[in-house]
Amino acid sequence: MNGTLTDEAYARAALTYLAEPADRWLVQSLKVHGAVATLDAIKSNRPLGGGRGAPREATKAAVERWRTRLPELPEPERVLAFGESGIRIVCPGDPEWPGQLADLGDDQPYALWLRGTADLRFSCLRSVAMVGSRAATAYGSYVASEFAASVAARGLAVVSGGAFGIDAAAHRGALAADGVTVAVLACGVNVPYPTAHAELFDAVAAQGVLVSEWPPGRHVSRLRFLVRNRVIAALATGTLVVEAGQRSGAVNTARHARDLRRRLMAVPGPITSDLSAGCHQVIREWQGTLVTSAAEVIEHLSPVGEIVTDGQPAAGPGRAASARQAAPAFPRDLLDLESARVLDAMPRRGGMGTVRVAQRAGLAPAATATLLGQLATGGFVERCDDGWRLRRA
Repeated sequence: MNGTLTDEAYARAALTYLAEPADRWLVQSLKVHGAVATLDAIKSNRPLGGGRGAPREATKAAVERWRTRLPELPEPERVLAFGESGIRIVCPGDPEWPGQLADLGDDQPYALWLRGTADLRFSCLRSVAMVGSRAATAYGSYVASEFAASVAARGLAVVSGGAFGIDAAAHRGALAADGVTVAVLACGVNVPYPTAHAELFDAVAAQGVLVSEWPPGRHVSRLRFLVRNRVIAALATGTLVVEAGQRSGAVNTARHARDLRRRLMAVPGPITSDLSAGCHQVIREWQGTLVTSAAEVIEHLSPVGEIVTDGQPAAGPGRAASARQAAPAFPRDLLDLESARVLDAMPRRGGMGTVRVAQRAGLAPAATATLLGQLATGGFVERCDDGWRLRRA
């Protein structure tokens, strides 16, 4: 956070403390009254007119439910102080808010808490969710790690849930390839769960971003894992099920991806393995694409007409960097207007300092610095001795 907090941002941050995600009555109130008025009504215990189809008794009960958590509510200064530990809040309409979350309709998050260096919106414009069993086999862990490293080397972000097994293998594979990875958690972004993954989450924050609908300090519960799965599916361009039983969180995520019309894939396994039964179900019943290599994953997620060769560089920091330099992570025409202005202001040859780029783009230096960082994440520019330059193929 940049030292300021709008009333809207604070209200939405506060509501993540008071209500669980996808609360139908809160969604209705946000539509009718907005976040600021809703928070004021909860604090003052005023009845909320719920709009058409919302019985007064039900909205009153909802307000009473939310009010039980008022003692947990931080003041705006406390929310701003989270920035000192690298935690920030993003809301719908913010530059970093992923627009594809709108596909969730009324289940769209009220706000997201983030910890990490990567820009969430830019990272997820071209990404793949890799999900699977916590009790993964050696085969499943190997596939997840190798696939994640290969797709990360091509500039795709790897999205997963930070759990043991397939999730951890996918995150580590992307990190090993010097790629961006996004961990969507069922607890606060400063709560390491599982505790054995504390170092992994720090590594993700240093190279990617941790994401949560729950505020800092909030601990996990069983239901929260299922609730967060819809966000994993919505953020990513497509979802890959590496290993999963028929009744599993990974299949739940795949169901969300199917319902959101995201590209759905699965890795086949032995027909005798319960941990591959969910993958086979995705292929057989939901028309998921069977994939046996990272190249097939990339091909399935690539825009029509993009050339995908089999001879991709092997995973590794140096080769991953060169792969990302070869092509941006998404088409230039997906850039917003201000990002496009910054990119147009860059010199064709050599580097340029942030202030000079800002002057040429007609933007404030602080905003330009943020946009340059986002453009670097997207693979368009890179740092150099003179400041910034276009990333060279």
